[in-house]
Amino acid sequence: MRHILSILTIAFILTSCGEEQKNSVEKVLESNNLETIRKKRAELVNEQEAIHSKIKQLDEKIAALDTTKNVPLITTFKATQEEFVHMLELQGNVTTKNLLVITPEYNGILTNVYVKEGQKVSKGQTLAKIDDGGLGQQLAQLEIQADLAKTTFERQKRLWDQKIGSEIQYLQAKSSYESQVEAVNQLKSQLAKTTVRAPFSGTIDDVITEQGSVVAAGQTQLMRIVNLDDMYIETEVPERYVADVTAGKKVEVEFPVLGKTIDTKVRQASDFINPANRTFRVEVAIPNKEKSIKPNLTAKLKINDYTSEKALLIPQSIISENADGEQYVYIVKDKNGEGEGIANRVIIKTGKTQGDVIEVLEGIDDGAELIKEGARSVKDGQSVKVITFESNTNGEN
Repeated sequence: MRHILSILTIAFILTSCGEEQKNSVEKVLESNNLETIRKKRAELVNEQEAIHSKIKQLDEKIAALDTTKNVPLITTFKATQEEFVHMLELQGNVTTKNLLVITPEYNGILTNVYVKEGQKVSKGQTLAKIDDGGLGQQLAQLEIQADLAKTTFERQKRLWDQKIGSEIQYLQAKSSYESQVEAVNQLKSQLAKTTVRAPFSGTIDDVITEQGSVVAAGQTQLMRIVNLDDMYIETEVPERYVADVTAGKKVEVEFPVLGKTIDTKVRQASDFINPANRTFRVEVAIPNKEKSIKPNLTAKLKINDYTSEKALLIPQSIISENADGEQYVYIVKDKNGEGEGIANRVIIKTGKTQGDVIEVLEGIDDGAELIKEGARSVKDGQSVKVITFESNTNGEN
């Protein structure tokens, strides 16, 4: 009996396989029978519709059971008012008004140099001497003549006071004496130019011309003198900041080479706008007790050009722009206890930036909850789920 059942089972399987092969798409196509091909197509269409219907039922069931499938996961932060100190970043060079290359006022041979490099000198101190070419002897002769003219004038004046002698004699003596005095003073002025003196107190940085050289007035560079006490930084500021960068504004100065940062203030802001580059000049005072800051040293400046006591600051990375050029962000509204809410697009107006944050002038209120991570992937009115909430822009929970 079992043997008969086995034979029947095998026969059924072979028959089924034969039917499947007979009804396969390849066999139907090989038949070249239009009616058979149409019938096979109709069967496949019916099977496809049945499968789609089952898939739809499965999707509906998944959506009912998995409520987070289509809800974007986001992080948010609370926009809070805080002080915003905006710094304008510029570059400048250190300079000083007490830096001078000294040139002679008289032509001649540099007979003596009384100082050396690195020596500290006082204002008015003699630095060098130029051969006077005989001016000293001429001055001595003129002084003798002036003394004689003075004696003659004094005698003539006494006589004139006693009503003795003529007025013309008195006037001639007086004129001769005054002329001699004037000649002596002029020669002394010329002779003084042969002595080179320090225009201010400082340090001899470099002796350029050696003793014995022939020098020309106003041309030959004798030596360089510098004073590091009154140092300042000079920089050019764009004209749009003319109302914001004024004397007294706070400045943070960094010297990259020295690894040093100094807090100071704007000493002077020029009232003149350079028409060539539309900038105005600013001077920033630099304290230099350690004498480590040198002329022409490069410095980075951060000038406080704007301060707001109650500013709303947000990351620039969360801001998008629409086709009309308007900037917008997303805030979360109607958030429930499970962190689910609605993303709401808000048009904003922004102000100044500092680093990676920007001030919002209009559009959001203090305490608004803004989307941070996921801000560029959500849509207006879309349901969202907050997974992390930060109490402020800096990310402090």
